[in-house]
Amino acid sequence: MLDTIERLSRRRFLGAAAAGAASLALSACTSSIPRRETIGAVAPAPVRPNYDLAYYQDIYSARVDEGYELPAIPVERIDPAYLRQMVPDPTGEVPGTIVVDQSQHYLYLVQPGGQAMRYGVGLGREGFAWSGRAVVQWKRKWPRWTPPDEMVARQPELEPYSIENGGMEPGLQNPLGARALYIFQNGEDTLYRLHGSPEWWSIGQSVSSGCVRLINQDVVDLYDRVPNGSPILVVPSLGVA
Repeated sequence: MLDTIERLSRRRFLGAAAAGAASLALSACTSSIPRRETIGAVAPAPVRPNYDLAYYQDIYSARVDEGYELPAIPVERIDPAYLRQMVPDPTGEVPGTIVVDQSQHYLYLVQPGGQAMRYGVGLGREGFAWSGRAVVQWKRKWPRWTPPDEMVARQPELEPYSIENGGMEPGLQNPLGARALYIFQNGEDTLYRLHGSPEWWSIGQSVSSGCVRLINQDVVDLYDRVPNGSPILVVPSLGVA
């Protein structure tokens, strides 16, 4: 697999056409906002690199995105399996399809020629609550997070971010991160989201809340590759290691 990475050019990873404008939407994806003290929490021990560390330090480097500062990701502390990479396609789906394998914590974007771009993801309980075929109805850069009224009723501390109050401002503390992709099935909102997160240590894990979270640099890359209307398949398991 890592030999495949080394053959990839920087352009294949980063070259992508810009997506069209996105629409506003509510999100019930995250059941609670991340506490500030979790940012910078104790992370896993460093992983011994057996790949081009400098390459990954570059694609996960700090940057300014749409006026927001994305911090660098300490890739040496992440299992290499969960870093963005091109792999043989295990899904059998048509190019352009997003496939989420819940059991392996992988998201695949199927490419031509039997390949797929694979991203590591973190899953919360909402991330296991839905599976099936649907479409990316729309996308949003640096979205606001607006919990539904029923969520606010259960968690009164979310009142400042209610629909009436206009939701939570975009930023690194926002549960949806740098990008959100909103998933609809038969014209109905599934409340299932693919979204960014600054909590890089949660990638590859099942966490307490949220749908499908990606490293912010990865969700930016995915956003640029995926147009509105793209098909998505979410499965409990692809049956591959």
